[in-house]
Amino acid sequence: MGRSGAVFAGVCALLIAMGAPAAAEPGKPGQVCDLQPAENEEAPAGSVAVDPGVDSDLATQTAAHPPGSTFWLRPGTHTLGGDRFGQVSPKDGDTYLGAPGAVLDGRGVNQAAFTQRAKGVTIRGLTVRGFAALQDQGVVNHDSGDGWLIENVTIEGNQGAGLMAGAGQVVRHSCLRNNGQYGLNAYQAGDGIVGLVLEGNEITGNNTGDWEHQVPGCGCSGGAKFWAVNGADIRGNWVHGNHGAGLWADTNNNDFLVEGNLFEANEAEALFYETSYNLTLRGNTFRGNMLVQGRAFADRGDNFPVATVYLSESGGEPRVPARTSSIDIADNVFEDNWAGITLWENADRYCNSPANTSSGYCTKVASGSSCVAGKIGSAPAYSDCRWKTQLVDVHGNTFRFDPGRVGCTSLCGRMALLSNFGTFPDWSPYKGNVVADAITFAQDNHWHGNTYSGPWTFMAHDTSKTLSPSAWQAAPYLQDACSSFAGGAPGC
Repeated sequence: MGRSGAVFAGVCALLIAMGAPAAAEPGKPGQVCDLQPAENEEAPAGSVAVDPGVDSDLATQTAAHPPGSTFWLRPGTHTLGGDRFGQVSPKDGDTYLGAPGAVLDGRGVNQAAFTQRAKGVTIRGLTVRGFAALQDQGVVNHDSGDGWLIENVTIEGNQGAGLMAGAGQVVRHSCLRNNGQYGLNAYQAGDGIVGLVLEGNEITGNNTGDWEHQVPGCGCSGGAKFWAVNGADIRGNWVHGNHGAGLWADTNNNDFLVEGNLFEANEAEALFYETSYNLTLRGNTFRGNMLVQGRAFADRGDNFPVATVYLSESGGEPRVPARTSSIDIADNVFEDNWAGITLWENADRYCNSPANTSSGYCTKVASGSSCVAGKIGSAPAYSDCRWKTQLVDVHGNTFRFDPGRVGCTSLCGRMALLSNFGTFPDWSPYKGNVVADAITFAQDNHWHGNTYSGPWTFMAHDTSKTLSPSAWQAAPYLQDACSSFAGGAPGC
């Protein structure tokens, strides 16, 4: 997706003009990196002091003490030996407290910092940097242990993912910055992550390794990636300047609450919700996102409606238990992004299809054995074998767009609801326009009561149909009832 320094500088200038936040206000997202509180200045009673002057002292002390111990890392740079497998293996309930100035440095040698599957580990006030994790692997909580608390921690300048996640993990007021692949990779073998919380963090500058160019089509980059997470609260974070998507939920995620976050200057989508279910997206601000990837699409004449919020084969599903049975996109502010919201459903992507890039996965409401030639064309498999973009409600949002500020002349400022013409494989029952007709007219996807300013256009059914606001509102589309297209308050 190309990352021109001039383009990125232009994005930064745009955000400065908009007044990007320099520091956190109570209850609002803002700067965390370089503004961590000074804490753990003294060793707590009963804790084990760790000496930065003794190589691998942290690993040695951890191994020598029982579960539930507290380790206090003195100020200075702590190291883990000269072997790539030098690492710390916590025990259940262990706590690691970094004094001001305490750094755990992999020096480009060690692959991981904290490993294995201990439960209930706490890390506070520590900087973790310089580790050389492999693709898709992580540095902190490398093996996705459950119940970890990561608080006031800075994880920066590592390869791979700065942080992995397990069930019940809480990441609060932490800095996930300039990591090679992801700031966070929420993946656990066996797909057991439930109850993940990200609150008040700064997630910025990740994917320095430009993974989509290293491995074209890998879908393996961004500020944070989520895989088969069941229940996530993502609130009050500042997600900005990531080289790719800001947040990317990919494959059988469910029950996400994304609320009160600030998404700025992410080079691709601010939020990419893919083959997943049941999302509440409310009260967020989106500014200056998708400018790099949007311009790359426009420069090569690609008409696909890239988006700030991109729902790909994702929708509400009452049969999958969650706090909501829809995708509710409400009360958000979109300001000078390349584009708005795209609802997309690939007609050729379904369980067991060659276009299903989530190989080995089926929908959460079907058995893979029913999604095969000879069975998939009949009910209930015909419906259940698809990840459907359905039950999406877009309302009460404000969309502001000035092409002069964004720096675009075409293929920008768009909203979309569409599919492609189904073609393969030979046994597919979804050929032709059956999916395009369904997503556009039959799957309860609605915009209403929104406020627009700027020259917005709309794409419906397929990429050949670009509509004015009046055509978008008229039959047969009947979208954006009670919305305002002159910047005023919506209403009927």
